[in-house]
Amino acid sequence: MNRVTTVIIVLILASALAEAAPPLKVVKHKPMKVKCKDKYSPCYHKDLYCPAACPRDCNVDCNKCEAVCTPVPPLPPPPPKVVKPKQVKCKDKKLNPSCYNKKLTCPATCPRTCNVDCVTCQPVCGAVYTPPPPPTTPSPPQSPPQSPPPTTPVEPPSPGHKQVRCTNRNYPSCFLRQFTCPPSCPQSCDVDCSTCSPVCNCNKPGAVCQDPRFIGADGITFYFHGKKDRDFCLVTDSNLHINAHFIGKRNVNMGRDFTWVQSLGILFDNHKLYIGALKTGTWNDAMDRLALSFDGQPITLPEVEGASWQSESGNVTITRFRATNAVELVSKGKFKIKAVAVPITEKESLIHQYGITQEDCFAHLDLSFKFYSLSGEVNGVLGRTYATNYVSRVKMGVDMPVLGGEKEFSSSDLFSTNCAVARFTGNGNGNYTDGIQLPDLNCATGTGPGVVCKR
Repeated sequence: MNRVTTVIIVLILASALAEAAPPLKVVKHKPMKVKCKDKYSPCYHKDLYCPAACPRDCNVDCNKCEAVCTPVPPLPPPPPKVVKPKQVKCKDKKLNPSCYNKKLTCPATCPRTCNVDCVTCQPVCGAVYTPPPPPTTPSPPQSPPQSPPPTTPVEPPSPGHKQVRCTNRNYPSCFLRQFTCPPSCPQSCDVDCSTCSPVCNCNKPGAVCQDPRFIGADGITFYFHGKKDRDFCLVTDSNLHINAHFIGKRNVNMGRDFTWVQSLGILFDNHKLYIGALKTGTWNDAMDRLALSFDGQPITLPEVEGASWQSESGNVTITRFRATNAVELVSKGKFKIKAVAVPITEKESLIHQYGITQEDCFAHLDLSFKFYSLSGEVNGVLGRTYATNYVSRVKMGVDMPVLGGEKEFSSSDLFSTNCAVARFTGNGNGNYTDGIQLPDLNCATGTGPGVVCKR
């Protein structure tokens, strides 16, 4: 009974307290201000307010520029940072003076890590080929002094082999690579850039060397011996005629002459160009034995590699590619001829039984021809191999294929155009054989380059 009474009293008190308490207030939350954090969005940092459904807990959809209650997808990655290209310069003045210190801009593929190819004057992403320095000869080890000193003079060392490079930019893998001339031609070679290897000048098409060994435009080797002390037409075309003067010795056992090309008479336009090797007893390669003339006037070149002469028109140049006995004759648009004066050595005379004496080493020319404007009707010992309808008459498979035709190629004079196959008309009106002065083997041995004497 007492327990029921107690419960009733508690309920009455709770009801009284509830009626006396003030009513509860409904709190309204102020919407939160939010902003878009994507600086590439059109509403970047624009004030937005959370919707009533989530006044204190919303997100910003930067793509739609509005506040939303639901989560929004992650922001897209920022665009790549723009890198300012680096400025670079060529620092090798010797390799290409026109490119030295010139400002170049790195390409987009490597804007900060490029190099300069000074040869082409272009910025490149990869490594740049640098020509190796010229080889140095190490000094011999010092030996203890000997007593007494030797009295026998020591022979100077033989000259080293020439270093040559490929200069054709159309072969980038070989361009500027350096090679040493082969033992068979230590001072007379060039680089065949297509095969990237050194080749003797006398082994290329257009070569006339030794006991005259010709290599035609078709690459076939043949010999044309001619006769000693006679002139023969090597090339004849409408505006180019080249005669060669042959020297030699009679071989009684073979019934023919040993012959070599001593000089050239070249006619083109209204000009005449001469080059010849002077008669020499004992050969010394340090002494120049070349004679040159242009339109009858002797030409003297300083005995320095790279020394050059140019005609008044600028179309004809003669340049030494060695200090002595080696020149390059160029007529723009017509020809380039490399000529090297060489002797018959004692070894060659012994092997081939030439019978050369100390009175005359039979200095002659090793030649390399390159033509730029021959017609399809060109003729001559060498010229006919460049003709359109040429078919080789050489007997293949023999050790020394010999080409005949002495009568059809014979000329009366070094500057005559009266060989049987002559085609020369030229652009000038002058007579090329009147009053011409030429170096001749019957003259004295001469006093140096540019010596001329009457035939």
